Amino acid sequence: MKLTRLARFLSPIVLAVAAISPAQAQSQSHSLAQSGGFEAAFDRAFGTEVRAPRDFTPSYSSPFEARLAQLADGSEGRIGVAALDLSTGRQISIYGDQRFPLASTSKIAIAAAYLEGVDQGRWSLTAEYPLLVPVNSTPLSSARAPVRQGEYLPAHELIDLMITRSSNPATDALLAAMGGVGPVNDWMRRAGITEFSLDRDIATLVRDNREFDARHYIDPRDSATPEAMVQLLAGIYQGRWLSRESRHIIIDAMERCRTGSTRIPALMPAGVTVAHKTGTLHRVASDIGIITGPDGRTIVVAIYVTGQNSPTDRNARIATIARALYDGFADEAQRGNGSQGNYGYSAAR
Repeated sequence: MKLTRLARFLSPIVLAVAAISPAQAQSQSHSLAQSGGFEAAFDRAFGTEVRAPRDFTPSYSSPFEARLAQLADGSEGRIGVAALDLSTGRQISIYGDQRFPLASTSKIAIAAAYLEGVDQGRWSLTAEYPLLVPVNSTPLSSARAPVRQGEYLPAHELIDLMITRSSNPATDALLAAMGGVGPVNDWMRRAGITEFSLDRDIATLVRDNREFDARHYIDPRDSATPEAMVQLLAGIYQGRWLSRESRHIIIDAMERCRTGSTRIPALMPAGVTVAHKTGTLHRVASDIGIITGPDGRTIVVAIYVTGQNSPTDRNARIATIARALYDGFADEAQRGNGSQGNYGYSAAR
């Protein structure tokens, strides 16, 4: 029935076309070309919208953003960047709303959660806990990787080792003292940071970290967005959640960080202070930090890099992006473009 109706509709059109002489056809073809072609004629005849090519070229509000987007090109893996100029409120985000593996950058949140307990009198900096040293086991063979107790150390030393040397046994000692990852996640939620999830102790995370390829797969476990980690560092620096003493413990340790010298600090000019914490897993490198210039201007950055061929390439990419962020914010301040407000963007992929 539908075919019959279609035939009735098309028959006059077919007959009309058949009746056109070659000369008429050539003339009409010339007219169609002049008036925009067959599609334009079709649109005029049937009342549809005129077709226009869509422009998918990325749009950036400044050369600064365009430069960062170029540096954060993840053709060999995913790269996420977020930064905040604390002097102006100017924000930058390149895939900063995507989840990336936390690796050891989670240790800042772990330290903050424990120190809140110290501020509230629930825990102590002098309380001693044993290092939890991993015992060799097959990946994915158990829900939790086995560990053994090592030397007992006071909490303030565990925090220092956890941040300055990225000690995993010290980190797991603090997690065990708090009762696992739950209190860390609870603290982050109370701080208003939602795009963060700590799901395993560090021994298990490291043992099983090749389960997925972070270049192509986003594992929601033990992950956060760069924007969330910038929010965390900014809040710690500004004293939103912790006492002055607890804030000093974290930032002082970050300033003395011994890992990642080829990452955020590598290309910074003389006179710049960097307080940072690195993260490293299979095909993953990250660095989050607080960068303070000689003039006192402070920016908070979070850079997560996956893939990029080799550890050297990943570190170099982080260093280059960090320097571009520092220079970009400084240039905008000199031009007077760093006015108060949020000018960030988040590019979806």
